[in-house]
Amino acid sequence: MTGLAVYEEIDEIIGKHQEEKTPLLSILQEIQERWRYLPGDVLGYVSRKLDIPSSMVWGVATFYSFLKTEPAGEYVIRVCCNAPCHVNGSVDVLKTLQKELGIKEGETSRDGKFTLETTSCLGVCGVAPAMMINDVTYGNLSEDRIREILALYR
Repeated sequence: MTGLAVYEEIDEIIGKHQEEKTPLLSILQEIQERWRYLPGDVLGYVSRKLDIPSSMVWGVATFYSFLKTEPAGEYVIRVCCNAPCHVNGSVDVLKTLQKELGIKEGETSRDGKFTLETTSCLGVCGVAPAMMINDVTYGNLSEDRIREILALYR
């Protein structure tokens, strides 16, 4: 992912966060919002522009589960597998999503539309089992409800 226009956009993103005391995470989040993942050459460029070691940039990019260094689908589905969701059926939620999307956990659909992941907690235990699609959380999931939700994104 190279090209002058790409680096100009990254320079703009960096410029927006230059007043922050520790801007790296904000910069990486905004870059990912733009391209849906953090390409290696872009991480190297950010490292050089911020004058910080590339190991630190890669460390941050790989530490946080919401940051991706590989291309992800347009819609990232995160299924909560923490205790309350597990007890209330998150395994069935995951199985239903795998069947409906034709992918396994950690995979992206062939059309590039969906990536399926698990997460430890979404913080909505009262509506377990739950999942999040990008930034929208859905709870009280059943097989039928999952199909209805997926229809909104197809």
